[in-house]
Amino acid sequence: MKTIFYLPSCSTCVRIMNEIGVDDQWEHRDIKGNVITEEELEKMHEKAGSYEALFSRRAMKFRAWGLHEKELNEQDYKELILKEYTFLKRPVVFVNDKIFVGNSKKVVSAIVEELS
Repeated sequence: MKTIFYLPSCSTCVRIMNEIGVDDQWEHRDIKGNVITEEELEKMHEKAGSYEALFSRRAMKFRAWGLHEKELNEQDYKELILKEYTFLKRPVVFVNDKIFVGNSKKVVSAIVEELS
């Protein structure tokens, strides 16, 4: 099973999807149009090891909501991701029961390697 959680309006997500060859055999999850469930987030957490690893500090609302001035814990990260889709670091990719989070070159290379 291959699944990608992404934003279709995010040019980085689209570029990565093209780079790794996402096609109709993948499950596509638009995180804005189809909000992440708590169950899905729990599965991501189980594979990633923490909610913080799934949390994007680059989201515009991170500073706008004053979160950069607060000390957040795991429960805070979980609640924020469930409340606002932009706090999920993206894309999140599941391949062969492994998770890949984010858009760094290292992560994208690891996805490509796992797919080959």
